[in-house]
Amino acid sequence: MCGIVGAVAERNITPILLEGLKRLEYRGYDSAGVAVYTNDDKLERMRRPGKVSELELALTEEPLLGRLGIAHTRWATHGAPCERNAHPHFSGDLAVVHNGIIENHEALRDQLKALGYVFTSDTDTEVIAHLLNHKLKDLTDLTVALKATVKELHGAYGLAVISANQPDRLVAARSGSPLVIGLGMGENFLASDQLALRQVTDRFMYLEEGDIAEIRRDSVQIWDVNGQSVERESVQYRDGAEAADKGEFRHFMLKEIHEQPAVVQRTLEGRLSQNQVLVQAFGPQAAELFAKVRNVQIVACGTSYHAGMVARYWLEELAGIPCQVEVASEFRYRKVVVQPDTLFVTISQSGETADTLAALRNAKELGFLASLAICNVGISSLVRESDLTLLTQAGREIGVASTKAFTTQLVGLLLLTLSLGQVRGTLADGVEATLVEELRRLPARLGEALAMDSTVEKIAELFAEKNHTLFLGRGAQFPVAMEGALKLKEISYIHAEAYPAGELKHGPLALVDNDMPVVTVAPNNELLEKLKSNLQEVRARGGELIVFADEKAGMTNGEGTHVVHMPHIHDILSPILYTIPLQLLSYYVAVLKGTDVDQPRNLAKSVTVE
Repeated sequence: MCGIVGAVAERNITPILLEGLKRLEYRGYDSAGVAVYTNDDKLERMRRPGKVSELELALTEEPLLGRLGIAHTRWATHGAPCERNAHPHFSGDLAVVHNGIIENHEALRDQLKALGYVFTSDTDTEVIAHLLNHKLKDLTDLTVALKATVKELHGAYGLAVISANQPDRLVAARSGSPLVIGLGMGENFLASDQLALRQVTDRFMYLEEGDIAEIRRDSVQIWDVNGQSVERESVQYRDGAEAADKGEFRHFMLKEIHEQPAVVQRTLEGRLSQNQVLVQAFGPQAAELFAKVRNVQIVACGTSYHAGMVARYWLEELAGIPCQVEVASEFRYRKVVVQPDTLFVTISQSGETADTLAALRNAKELGFLASLAICNVGISSLVRESDLTLLTQAGREIGVASTKAFTTQLVGLLLLTLSLGQVRGTLADGVEATLVEELRRLPARLGEALAMDSTVEKIAELFAEKNHTLFLGRGAQFPVAMEGALKLKEISYIHAEAYPAGELKHGPLALVDNDMPVVTVAPNNELLEKLKSNLQEVRARGGELIVFADEKAGMTNGEGTHVVHMPHIHDILSPILYTIPLQLLSYYVAVLKGTDVDQPRNLAKSVTVE
C-alpha cells in the first residue's frame, strides 16, 4: 500500500505535502516524491529512494515552492525501489501519483510505445501518465481526459493528477483504493488517508468507488461511476480522536475489536480485481517467485502463530501446497531440514518480535526459496529484511491483547493462499472468484457479529466465578479456539486451554464438570455432526456449554447449553468471523473480573527480547 497527498491553496503547500507523507510513513515505504507547480510557473519534482526524511533533506537543499502539488510514498509492486521508479511520474506537462495495481499495464505500454511514448521507469503508473497525456491531445480539459483514461484501466487505483497547463486544479479518481478530500477555507486537499491531513483540516469528504473529483481552491466537484455529478457528505472530526483516543469506548481493546470491519476493508483495498487477488500486491517479484513455490514454512509467535495455523488449512485445502507452522522460539533453536522451493513466511504485528526476527535471519542461511513478511508496520525490521511483504492495515493497536491485528493477518494469509493457487494453477474452478466476492462481503459480516455485543456480554456472566475454561474447535476452527483461550487467559487471568474437539476422549474430558465451562465454535461445515457428538459428551459429564454456532447449524438452547447464533458465512472465511465473539467474550469476562484489560500483568505489546 502506498500513500498520496495533494493540495491546492494560496500558500506554499510543500510543507503540507511533506507533513502528510510523514503521517503516512507508519505504513512503511521505499521511496517518496513530490511534484509542485512552482511560483516560477513550472512543474518540477523531487524524488528520493528510502524514507521521507531523505526527500525532506533534498527539499531543504533545493526548495520547491508553489501553491499546487502532489506527493507520494511508494511501496514497490512494479519495479525495484529506486529514484526512477518513484512517484510522481511525468508525461509532458502533467504529473501523476497512483496507489494500486493496473492489471493491463503491459498491453497499454505496448500501445503507447507504438504511439511514440518513451518509458523511463518499470512501473505500471507511468502507463497512466502517458495514456492521460495522449487523451489530452483531443480532450483538452484535464478532468474530461481523466474520465476517458480511467475507462481503459483494469485493476485498482487511487489517482491524483496535476498539469502545468491547468494549474488551477487537482484531479483525482478512485477505484478499489481509498481517497479522501480535505476541505479548507480557500484551499482544499487530497490524501489516501485522512490522517495525512489532520494538521490542516478537520473536515473530510470520502470518495466512493468509481468517483472522479476536480478539486480547486474554492470548490470541489465529484462525478460518480456513471458520470453523474454528485455530492458526497462532508464529515467533521471535532474530538481529534485517533489511535491514541478511546473515543466512546471504555477500553482500547473494545475500540479495536469494533474497528475490525474498517481495518479489514482497508487491508483488502487495492488488492482485489473483479474476480482475482492482485498478486503484485506482494511485491514486484511475487508472481515469478510464487510460481516456484512447492512448500510453505510459517514461523510466528503468540496470536500470529494461531493465524499461521489457520493458514495451513487454507494453503493445503485450496492451493494444494504442503505447509509447516512453527513457533519462532522453537524454530530458531533446532536443526531444520528445508524442503526444496520452500517459501519462508513470517507473521508479526510489530515486525520487531525478537524470536521471529532471529528465525528469519537464521532462515537466510538455510536455503529457503524466498522470505515473505505479513506485518502491520512497514518500517519494521521484519519487513526491511524480507524479500516480499504484505502490509496489513490494522493501524496502531494499543491494547496488549491483539485483536484487529489478528483478523487482518488472517485476511492477508487468505490473499497469499489465493495468490499462490492462482499463479500455480492449483485452485479449483471458480474458487477464487467466489472467495473474492466473499471477501468483499466480509466487513459487513464482521459488523453483524459485532452487533451481538450485548448477547456476548450476558454470556460472560457465566464466567464470573470460574477459574478454568476449555475451548474446542475442529479443523480450521481449532486455531480459533486456541486464540480464544489465549485471549481469555491474557486479560481475565482465567486458566484456559484449547483442544481439537475430537481429542476430548483422549484426556481433557477428565476435567469436565459443572465448574469447567466449555466454549466451542460450530460453523455449518462437514465436521458439524462430529462436533455435536463431542458436545454431547460434555453435557453427559455435567459440563456447561457455550456454543457459537452458524444460524443454519440447527443448534438450540437447552439445560446447560447456551447457543449464540452466528451469521452464515462461507466456511473458508469462518475462522475470521468466529474470532469476533471470542474476543468480545474475553473482554467482558475481564471487565467482570476487574482486571487491567489494556495492560494485563506481566505482558508487553511487542516482545523485542528473548
